[in-house]
Amino acid sequence: MKAAGKEVVKQLLGEVPFTAELYWLLRQRGKPLQSRFSLRHLQAELPEMVRQAELLRKSKFASGELSLPGRKVFIFATLHYWIEHAALLGVALAAQGHRVTLGYLPYAEWQSPINRFDLRRQNVYASKVLEQAAPVMESVSFLTARSLFTRIPDELMKAVQQVTVYDTQYTLQVEDIDPGSDLYKLRLERNTEIARAVLGWLKGNRPDVIIVPNGTIQELGVVYRVARYLNIPTVTYEFGDQRQRIWLAQNAEVMRQETDGLWGAREGRSLSNDQLERMRSLFMARQRGALWENFARHWQDTPAEGGDRARAALGLDQRPVVLLATNVLGDSLTLGRQVFSQSMAEWISRTVQYFAGRPDIQFVVRVHPGEVLTHGLSMVDVVRQVLPKLPEHIRLIGPKDKVNTYDLVEVADLGLVYTTTVGLEMAMCGLPVIVSGNTHYRGRGFTYDPDSWVSYFKQLGMILSKPSAYRLSRAQVESAWEYAYRFFFEYPRPFPWHLVRVWDDYKNRPLPAVCSPEGMELYGETFKYLVGEPIDWHSIVQANGNHRGEEAGVETQPAEDKETA
Repeated sequence: MKAAGKEVVKQLLGEVPFTAELYWLLRQRGKPLQSRFSLRHLQAELPEMVRQAELLRKSKFASGELSLPGRKVFIFATLHYWIEHAALLGVALAAQGHRVTLGYLPYAEWQSPINRFDLRRQNVYASKVLEQAAPVMESVSFLTARSLFTRIPDELMKAVQQVTVYDTQYTLQVEDIDPGSDLYKLRLERNTEIARAVLGWLKGNRPDVIIVPNGTIQELGVVYRVARYLNIPTVTYEFGDQRQRIWLAQNAEVMRQETDGLWGAREGRSLSNDQLERMRSLFMARQRGALWENFARHWQDTPAEGGDRARAALGLDQRPVVLLATNVLGDSLTLGRQVFSQSMAEWISRTVQYFAGRPDIQFVVRVHPGEVLTHGLSMVDVVRQVLPKLPEHIRLIGPKDKVNTYDLVEVADLGLVYTTTVGLEMAMCGLPVIVSGNTHYRGRGFTYDPDSWVSYFKQLGMILSKPSAYRLSRAQVESAWEYAYRFFFEYPRPFPWHLVRVWDDYKNRPLPAVCSPEGMELYGETFKYLVGEPIDWHSIVQANGNHRGEEAGVETQPAEDKETA
């Protein structure tokens, strides 16, 4: 009762002007809040960063390297970890002569409500921290810059609702959501508020380019959609498993991992011996479940033991084997990826039903090991809903089962995937693969890509009539290896500061080092792409073909497993 009463008082105080601000000044005295919303690293580093940025910018103008102000850049972030990273990026761009404004929302969590009093306290705390950057970067809080009277056009409101669906799916790790749930209502309210605020602000403060992390979910996804609605050039960015690497997309959602431009520049160009060996080493590490170079993730919990052992352990005979590898439900790489099914779960359900009537085929469902870290609907449950008791020709391998996925690939005759990268690796092994979701390697010439249930089941029947006849050709396998190399080593661009352990990275690569001639040789192109200079994959790959300078910054010591920010 006391806690509930305290929340009521805070809610009331939150509506009274200046109460939260006075409380922060008198009680907090400039200290970080006792909450998850902490900018303490940024607060500690920002004064020196700003001093260095001012010196770097002055030296560039004095040397004639800069003669005119750079681009007008607007960066948006919410959640404390993205705000810290965006601020660091903003100061770095300011040091290079750009005019930067950082817009933010002072939330610590996207899925939980917060009373107005605490939210305003977090806002004044964030504003005081970011004030230190004023000599080189402006900042604007969209909590206080709310626009109550801006009308959201119907087209944009539909986009806001779509982001809200994604938010609910992502948070609950489900595909079927309830628009009447508290979570959906919370996310719709926040997404609508930021759409109205940013739409009004951008109309009066139009930048040359907008930079947004992720760009698919939460307020980040809404700001991306507002920017595209206003036809403002927009760059989205995210981070994968590799340290010192960043994913970039221009006027697109980065989590879509669109590789059309890259593959258009590289398709048909054979790998050199060094490139082939590097890709082979990475592939072997993924099979063994080992860390490799600057990748900070184990791909398997169980080392490979070989196909024969896997076949014996699962009791598989000589009938053809079909391997279905699932994704983690609710992962950003599965949101909105339907091609012909309503959802990944529906695709799996109907596929299980099909194979229930095919005792001539051994069907193995490998549930993603990453499900051990999730709380949503398991694909185990999806299979069990269709077949509470599995027939003898169907095997269900759960996320905790000590089975190496690559051992299963070795014994399979056909692979079925939604968007998982395992499908690409199956093709690298010569396995025919049917891709049912909209993933980046779909349509590249080494997979089967149905666009309807009719074509899906037709391709299944065709391949299963004689699996050996549909093994990939040598040219297709080589193409899969070439694509994999481009995706793993050329698509991620060099960047000094990963979101995870960003301040450890900054300690190793501070602003003066990154902005030095040597640093800009490594990272300069990436910064240009971030402020909207069109990515020229032909230029990038030509440079990669001439030298391996960018790899000089790769950490070759094993990195620790990636944490959730």
